Parts: sequence; structure tokens; C-alpha cells
Amino acid sequence: MTSAADEPPVIQLSAVGYTYAGPPPVQALKPTDLVIRRGEHVAIMGPSGSGKSTLLNLLGLLDRPTEGRLEIDGIDLGRASERDRAGVRARHIGFVFQSFHLLPHRSAVENVILAQVYADMPRRRRYAEAMSALGEVGLAARAHALPTELSGGERQRVAIARALVNRPSLLLCDEPTGNLDTAATSELTDLLGTLHSQGTTLVVITHNPAVAARAERQVRIRDGMLSEQDPAQRDDAGPPEVPSPREAPWLHGDSGALDGEPAQGSHALPGA
Repeated sequence: MTSAADEPPVIQLSAVGYTYAGPPPVQALKPTDLVIRRGEHVAIMGPSGSGKSTLLNLLGLLDRPTEGRLEIDGIDLGRASERDRAGVRARHIGFVFQSFHLLPHRSAVENVILAQVYADMPRRRRYAEAMSALGEVGLAARAHALPTELSGGERQRVAIARALVNRPSLLLCDEPTGNLDTAATSELTDLLGTLHSQGTTLVVITHNPAVAARAERQVRIRDGMLSEQDPAQRDDAGPPEVPSPREAPWLHGDSGALDGEPAQGSHALPGA
């Protein structure tokens, strides 16, 4: 049986750092190395102000490192064009956010289809693929419900289906249980575990020790520095941060994207 150590890297950071220009300049992420291989389940934890958001923006290709080399699936993306970076976001990365980011006047299946539009999925395949993704998260029967008709847990499942529909190399989850009650958190954690057992590569940023404990690896970030943590160790990182408006800028002004191509400027998170 092949172990994770034998798999190729999905994410590889080599001396990657990030400094905000200022003035004065602020080094939010100190030069660091990190390798996450295909099929791994990694939790990233840290207190507010530790550099988690900076790391998330780098992994999600929203920002470019100011130093070092960042590769996803072997592609060097630190110096790649914005067009190439957008293409990798659409096809290689699935995003799941704390606040769901579903279009309120579109059904569950239409919200999932939207991700396929940004990935240039042929129109004839979109509905069947979207329904399949909803089936994977147990929501096929609710495919035509609006987000306002769904519970918080169901909405997050739709968001996961949307992230999965393009079969990305990486599922990047930012506080995915932050807006859920205890029961829904347990159900969602079980779902993430099932997806991992089926081969999905998961990176989960979380403050919840129970969510982090399900990961094979726990990576701690503090003062812009990464360190590996025992998966069984409980975390005391504190309350979750308020999501940044940069999380899903592609959602603004895209209500017609289901009927055609994405609106201009709405490509920032095409794989979400």
C-alpha cells in the first residue's frame, strides 16, 4: 500500500515569506518550508494575528510570496501570470469558507454549477456533474432548494459540493465549521473525514480542537512561523477571526454567470 510519504507534493513552499510593504514594512510570514502531499489531511492552527490569513492567501493564490518559491502540483506560481494563476485556482483548488458564500437567489445545484462556469466545464456536462457532487455530500434531494431554505450545515455541504465539482487536487477549508452548531460541526467533520478516506487532499484552517484532531498532521503558526504539532494535542488558539471581504471577490456581480461566461473581474476565486 502506498503511504502519503510516497505521494507527490500538492503544495510545496520553499523559503516562502511574505512582507507587507507598509510603510513601515511588516513581515507577516517568515521564510518557511512546507510540503503537503497528495492524500494528506493537514490542520493549520494559530491565534489571531499569527499569519494564518497571510498563509491562506498564499496557498489560495490570492497573494504572491515576496520571497521564496511556491508550487502547486509542481507548477511554480510565484512568478506566474495572473491568467495562469486563475486557471490553477479554477482547476486545482477547491475553496470552502466559514460564511458559505452561496448566491441567495440561486438553487443549491445552480450554486455548484457556477464553479464549473469559471473552470470552463462544457455546458452539457455541468448539471450531471453538479448533481453528482451534491450526492457525494448527501444533498441530492435538496438540489433545487434555495440557500434560505437550507440549514447552516446543509449550506456548508453545498459549499463543499461546489468546491469538489471540478475534482481539484486540493480542498482548502477556512474555518469550515465556524458558523455551525455542535451537531452540524460533528456531521461536517465526519464528511471531511470521508472525503479524505476517498483520497481528497485536505488543508483545514481551524480554531476547533475537535476538527483539528481529525487531521493526520497539525501545523501551528505563531508570529509568522510554522511548526509541526502532534495531531492529538488540543489547541487554545482563541476565537475565530472575522472573514475578510477578500475571501470571495468573484461573487460580486456574477449573478448572470450561470447563463454565460464570468463577469469581468470576477475570476479571483473561480474554484470556490
